[in-house]
Amino acid sequence: MTVNPVSPALLKGIRVLDLTQFEAGTTCTEALAWMGADIAKVEPPRGEAGRTGFGDAFCFRMYNANKRSLTVNLKDERGLALVKEMVKKADVFTENFAPGAVERLG
Repeated sequence: MTVNPVSPALLKGIRVLDLTQFEAGTTCTEALAWMGADIAKVEPPRGEAGRTGFGDAFCFRMYNANKRSLTVNLKDERGLALVKEMVKKADVFTENFAPGAVERLG
């Protein structure tokens, strides 16, 4: 069996809006980032819980390497409007909120 390496620029130019949290979501967007996608990770105002939960937050740093991040309060009208504008410009939107959470945000 021959294994061909994936090009680190395979997804260059693909914009991903990342509203995932914890391992299940962030490993998905981590893979996209390693393939060259432009990831914009949106975190709550105090940052994702994984930033502070385990000493130096090694896992958070590992899963979120090669991503840009910003903090946005989705409960604030201006913050939600900003994310909605970002969704319009993204090629991919990822989230792993509870079922129905995105619909409730509008």
